[in-house]
Amino acid sequence: MADLKKFAETLVGLTVLEVNELKTILKDEYGIEPAAAAVAVAGPAAEAAPAEDAKSDYTIVLKDAGAQKVAVIKAVKDITGLGLGEAKAIVDGAPATVKEKVPTEEAEAAKKTLEEAGASVELQ
Repeated sequence: MADLKKFAETLVGLTVLEVNELKTILKDEYGIEPAAAAVAVAGPAAEAAPAEDAKSDYTIVLKDAGAQKVAVIKAVKDITGLGLGEAKAIVDGAPATVKEKVPTEEAEAAKKTLEEAGASVELQ
């Protein structure tokens, strides 16, 4: 039987890249999805690197209105709750901030709505 304490010490000492490689090997060669284990092992190593996915508030920035300007104005009006004139001013002033400090789900939904209207959007 393997020395489990030594094995555990080896796992804890893995870098994030090594954990990802281990995850790939376990998935491809053994059919094991180690999602929870990878997070637990990567915990101490991940503290050294900033987590970009941890961002919870976004700023929705309209980069370009595109060809469907009227549809984009309507989408901005619906997303922000502003009047038609104010929404038009945002679209005309692109690149412009549409909304700030928006939760992730709301930001993704707004981005999708604006892109479907023909706009170019960035979440910051």
